[in-house]
Amino acid sequence: MARFGEKPVGEKPDAIAPDGSEVRVLSVLSRGSMAHFRLGPGAVARAVRHVSVEELWFFVAGRGRMWRKDESGESVVEVYPGLSLDIPVGTAFQFRSDGEEALEAVGTTMPPWPGPHEAVFVEGAWSPTA
Repeated sequence: MARFGEKPVGEKPDAIAPDGSEVRVLSVLSRGSMAHFRLGPGAVARAVRHVSVEELWFFVAGRGRMWRKDESGESVVEVYPGLSLDIPVGTAFQFRSDGEEALEAVGTTMPPWPGPHEAVFVEGAWSPTA
């Protein structure tokens, strides 16, 4: 018999990510995991680079900016509800919440998040506050 999982988003975070954002773990399978990330109004996350995972993010609330940098260059994009973006393995990234509302995204991590050793702190585009 198949085992299926469901998990509603929790009111309280399950963890604080190395970048300083709140993490609410959602569904997890052997090849990927999904989480809800929240960064408070006016906050700036710490810049990190992932060692072995890549991520896909879909923004669901708030407004802000995302900085990404790899060996081919760097970019800053405005983020808002309805926008999705990728964070390939090895890409440095940092995000910020620019409005009076928290910035929220649902992200898929492939493979699943292995633990805090996965994030390497790097110099980012802005001074972190989270």
